[in-house]
Amino acid sequence: MPRILLIKTSSLGDVVHNLPVVSDLVTALPGVSVDWVVEEAFAAIPRLHPGVAQVLPVALRRWRRTPWRPVVWRELQGFLAALRTNEYDAVIDTQGLFKSAWIARAARGVSHGLDRASSREPLGWFYDQVHAVPWDRHAVERNRRLAALALGRSVDGAACYGIRAEAPLPAGLDEGPHAVLLHATSAERKLWPEAHWIALGNALAARGLVCLLPWGTPAECERSEQLAARIAGARVPPRLGIDALAPLLARARIVVGTDTGLAHLAGALGAPTLGIYCATDPAATGLYACPRARNLGGPGAPPTADAVIAAALEWLA
Repeated sequence: MPRILLIKTSSLGDVVHNLPVVSDLVTALPGVSVDWVVEEAFAAIPRLHPGVAQVLPVALRRWRRTPWRPVVWRELQGFLAALRTNEYDAVIDTQGLFKSAWIARAARGVSHGLDRASSREPLGWFYDQVHAVPWDRHAVERNRRLAALALGRSVDGAACYGIRAEAPLPAGLDEGPHAVLLHATSAERKLWPEAHWIALGNALAARGLVCLLPWGTPAECERSEQLAARIAGARVPPRLGIDALAPLLARARIVVGTDTGLAHLAGALGAPTLGIYCATDPAATGLYACPRARNLGGPGAPPTADAVIAAALEWLA
């Protein structure tokens, strides 16, 4: 039985974009065992895929804040011991950064990564084999292409995320149909105006949906509260982890989000999802190969509130 190790540690959207690689491997190699190294904060995502045998959480983000602490070194040694427990037929680093390349180097098995022209950093010496993957492809297809080259195969068929979220909804959030508004994002330039969110939220509320506004940081919580105060019937849930957010997204009547990993997760779960792009190009990293998803806007051309409302009502219809 072949055993493959995937290395895609972060961030949330990038981890979601790597899920179709698992589906490809399961389809192409019956009986394959797929393990995955991922940042501890995102470990819940590969666990949603039934084709992942073992998730190996790593804590690079946390460790680098206090690298001198003895507990960090103990945790690092524990991770490396777990990493080296199994020998792999292929170790595939689809992250393509120093932090992931050293993990590939430490694992037991033939390691594969991007060549110098295909990655942001010069990493060739970390790997046993390197491969050329064009930059002009969507991130999902770059991941699939690298994995296929590592195994001497071609990329066949459309991308399939292959995940499901069957856990019950968080307590108190299972009362009637809901919409999820993902207003937060990693950079201010990616934000959509608050007035647009309010217009959208009230349009959805007028159609009987409770608008939920999740958050992850105190600043995001404050913004959620401000928006909810001006959207009829809107609610701000407590801070939720990915385990709780996944079923909330999967069962939403509609999800609308900025360029954020949670929007990609919603699309991958099959929820009707609209992606709002204000500063980044959806052709490169937008919602992709999702059964019910649509990208709106682009760099310097954010969509209007009316355009998003019209698209949302089309999905609801």
